[in-house]
Amino acid sequence: MGEIDDLLDEASGHVALGELEEAILLYRKATALDPSHFDAWHSLGMALLKTGATQEAIGASLMATTIRPNDLLAWTALSQAYVKAGKIAEAEDAKGKARILSLGGKVARDI
Repeated sequence: MGEIDDLLDEASGHVALGELEEAILLYRKATALDPSHFDAWHSLGMALLKTGATQEAIGASLMATTIRPNDLLAWTALSQAYVKAGKIAEAEDAKGKARILSLGGKVARDI
């Protein structure tokens, strides 16, 4: 396991204990070490959303969907963040992409 995996494991432990602020610090460190790490961005977005940092959660979730545009969970998380922010049109768009993926489609072509 590498340093990022260790950070993500430690952060997950904090989440399990309800220590979201500690987890967020570790997720941020992981995204700084590897800005293309999907799990770090996705986990950061979910933790931020749980703490009420909705705008930051949207940003992290957008990064996750950029890194993995055909990931169902990433679009679902982004939709949830948009709903919490009251951005219904954006939430519906993200939900639509999640629905396409849930039906076996793709929202972006493989490179």
